[in-house]
Amino acid sequence: MQDQRNEQQHRPTAGHLAGIGARSIPEFDGVHDVWPRGERLRAVREAAAAYKVRFKEQGQVRAVKSVDIAAAPYPVAYAFHGAVSVPTLPLISMINRMIVVQYDDFDGRPRTLVFEPTVPDGSAEAPFYRNLQKLMGRIPGGKLAERVVLKYYNEPGDVLSKVGLSSRDIDFCTFDHLHVQDPRMILGSSRIIDGESAPRRPLFADARMLVHSRELATLQSLHPMQWAWYVDGGLDGVDPDKLVAFDCDIELGPGIALLWTPGHTDGNHSLVINTPDGVWVSSENGISLDNWQPELSRIPGVRKYHRNFGREIVPNANTLEDSLDQYDSMVKEKTLADPCRRDPRWLQILPSTELAPWKRFWPVVPTYVHGGISYGRIKAGLR
Repeated sequence: MQDQRNEQQHRPTAGHLAGIGARSIPEFDGVHDVWPRGERLRAVREAAAAYKVRFKEQGQVRAVKSVDIAAAPYPVAYAFHGAVSVPTLPLISMINRMIVVQYDDFDGRPRTLVFEPTVPDGSAEAPFYRNLQKLMGRIPGGKLAERVVLKYYNEPGDVLSKVGLSSRDIDFCTFDHLHVQDPRMILGSSRIIDGESAPRRPLFADARMLVHSRELATLQSLHPMQWAWYVDGGLDGVDPDKLVAFDCDIELGPGIALLWTPGHTDGNHSLVINTPDGVWVSSENGISLDNWQPELSRIPGVRKYHRNFGREIVPNANTLEDSLDQYDSMVKEKTLADPCRRDPRWLQILPSTELAPWKRFWPVVPTYVHGGISYGRIKAGLR
């Protein structure tokens, strides 16, 4: 009964797109229902190509800026679906970025969105990282190894200061999925979180979280195969009106969309923005451009994986909730992204959590790194 009450408390009743100046994307209607799976991949690719034309014609975002948050350890075996073919350290580091986007919604209202505002203290409570910390504390040299793979740059609140914003400037926040994320750290909670002395206040004042309804439902009822990657109880005490749920591919305004890209998780979605240099895509379906473009990779084994299996992507494979869906979703992302101006061989895909280009992890280092994204000038007081 308690679980049923919890589910009702957090049911996404606030998820009305018109209320946030957004709308669904008709080009993708029904593509995830196409059968058999080879036909579905073709349908996804064709829908993405068709939508890209209209998406670019609608306009560009006002401004966008990314800032690094923290680097955390991650198993090499997950990062490239076991493709790496040489002995290497078992862990590499991934750098999480927070992206601030300013745009006009379809009602003409200026909006500010924060993508991936990870709070490291919350992520540390996911069972996978909690167990990894315990393991590092017990093994010889574990503390030294921890210093090798961990690095802290900025807290989300610090990022706002760096770009000249306050918490009250933020309309929306979102994550591509909720692995190792604790929504209470962002949205606040009426209940006291274990280890704290008072209810947590919202990080971004009255901002609301955009989340796919399937991702929200997953956090409400975890399967054992999902459990290690989510912060159980992450919705306890969260005001349900702070959640805006959606069930499909949506565009928030001219030049910005959240595309449903299932597979890595059921409710995974990708940020897509149009800029003066063309279309950029960001998600954690891969952790480096090598995942999306393995034919160009210099990481040992990745190009061979591509040739031997005839696959045009190598998934970030820590969960593989649906590997075929994740494949289709990464093709969807590749189709939307434009070539990079600096090197047209590479697509403008910015992993939301990216393989660190640190020599200490050689040869598992990214073949090409964009190094972040910045267009226009972020401005305070748009609301």
